[in-house]
Amino acid sequence: MSGAGTDRIAPSPGTDGRGRVPRPGVEVLTARDVPLGGPRAMTVRRTLPQRARTLIGAWCFIDHYGPDDVGVTGGMDVAPHPHIGLQTVSWLFSGEIEHRDSLGSHAFVRPGELNLMTGGRGISHTEVSTPGTTVLHGVQLWVALPGEHRDAARDFRHHVPDPVRRDGAVIRVFLGSLAGDTSPVPAFTPLLGAEIVLEPHATAILDTDPAFEHGLLVDQGSIRLDGTLLRAAELGYLGPGHGEVTLVNETDAPARAVLVGGTPFDEEIVMWWNFVGRSHDDIVEAREEWEAGSDRFGHVDGYPGARIPAPALPNATIAPRGNPTRPKGSTR
Repeated sequence: MSGAGTDRIAPSPGTDGRGRVPRPGVEVLTARDVPLGGPRAMTVRRTLPQRARTLIGAWCFIDHYGPDDVGVTGGMDVAPHPHIGLQTVSWLFSGEIEHRDSLGSHAFVRPGELNLMTGGRGISHTEVSTPGTTVLHGVQLWVALPGEHRDAARDFRHHVPDPVRRDGAVIRVFLGSLAGDTSPVPAFTPLLGAEIVLEPHATAILDTDPAFEHGLLVDQGSIRLDGTLLRAAELGYLGPGHGEVTLVNETDAPARAVLVGGTPFDEEIVMWWNFVGRSHDDIVEAREEWEAGSDRFGHVDGYPGARIPAPALPNATIAPRGNPTRPKGSTR
């Protein structure tokens, strides 16, 4: 979608819960359903990337799944697959996922615990829900690595953030800083990632870095972000210039969301399959090396099955993508 002209996003009617008129500028992004994981595919809701927006800070990918009854869906079973030029951020609300990678890491993703894997030049991994999981529910996020670090060494980090209570909200900061808490997990660009649970009829006003752009993905219930109503599975985007965000839960039940943010990522990226590069040739090279079994991606031990083959490349040059200069979308 183009972003030229003098269009502005109109503010929602009403107030933010404390008698103030909401500020304009919240762009509402809706999800599309995508099969994940090859022949054993489960369905996820993808809100980033899409035509309206490729990046929020360095966040370049947001998948949201569940709550899924594993007895019905079969759960998650993603065979060995590769990544370049990015970090994967795994965060669960319920269930458990077993992670193995070519660095030799063997870990479990559990609710309220961060698993962060750095692909850099190349890594491969598997993700499988555990036998004891009955309901699987969470998000998988990607962070694009900046050009100077996109060939960084493989890495894996695990962190359990302490909950912080603020204005009727329980906040778990897994990357960056919010509500007086800072994650010890290092990032290659300025980033924010946090789970926020709002009590019924709570209003939380959170100080944010005005240099950041932010995205709020609603997981459960509905939340007003600076006056704009976001329903479950919707992503609200706010551009830079906001020194605080106001979150309001107007319902009788708790609401839950994931807040991401970062300084605008000025580099154009090429995203295809599991790869983030800077050119079509980057993607072609990575695909060829994965198909050839190159040491670039290593080997994942402990998975009882074949790895996922790369799909065919499109019959066209994969063009770099950036963000529109002006948000486009709708508010409620």
